[in-house]
Amino acid sequence: MSATSELAADSGESTGFFGWLFGSDGFHAPSVSEFYPPALLFEGTIFEFNRIELARVIAATVLILLVWLAVRRAKLVPGRGQGVLELIVDFVRLQIVEQVMSKENAKRFVPFLTTLFLAILAFNITGVIPLINIAGTSLIGLPIIMAIWVFVLYLGVGIKQHGLGGYLKLSLFPAGVPKGIYVLLTPIEFLQVFFLRPFTLALRLVGNMIAGHLLLVLCFAATQFFFFEAAGFMKSMGAVTLAAGFAFTLFEIFVAALQAYVFVMLSSVYINMAIEEEH
Repeated sequence: MSATSELAADSGESTGFFGWLFGSDGFHAPSVSEFYPPALLFEGTIFEFNRIELARVIAATVLILLVWLAVRRAKLVPGRGQGVLELIVDFVRLQIVEQVMSKENAKRFVPFLTTLFLAILAFNITGVIPLINIAGTSLIGLPIIMAIWVFVLYLGVGIKQHGLGGYLKLSLFPAGVPKGIYVLLTPIEFLQVFFLRPFTLALRLVGNMIAGHLLLVLCFAATQFFFFEAAGFMKSMGAVTLAAGFAFTLFEIFVAALQAYVFVMLSSVYINMAIEEEH
């Protein structure tokens, strides 16, 4: 028997066992290919448009529409839509920004940070919206743009507050440190201020969205597999994976909001560090 035949025979034995157990040729788990969906428009060009871009466009459009509807006829006694928007603004102002910086400084940055919070939440939540089912932040490009936005802002306010030389001195040569330690500390501070802060902001966000999407796909793909392809008692496992899928959906909603909170909280910290005299 040839090597090819032996390999086919071994494969057949393995497939036969799992075919008897599951009623098919095996379960195919989700992979990173989930984040590279086929093009919907302009395939093979720099303007290629796929399902993730569609999720971003839908999220941005819906967010702009909802905010416009909430503020177009703002009243002293807010209606339901205006009330929800004011509740979110107050949450960002009171529970995030003013927890980090003074009220005077907070007033300057609440509009920016509220916009950032709403945008990240909207792009994250598309991961659990039926027929979209993927977060707009599940590819690194958009989180990087948001992180660069924060990076440029805290550099800008720091330089404006202290001057270029003053900001570099404040950031790279922290006060109260023995001069000999600067040989080790200054390169680390340089990497932190100019590279690690924006990089970790983006990486934390995209990592959580990737993990959440893969968990949901795994649960619901397994549910479909067990209900429609498995045989015998294995079909009952579909109820377990379906329940897990719904539980992870609720958890993913929580993570979507939590990651918006964490991103904005850290952005507030970085901005505050840029305008403080010492840190």
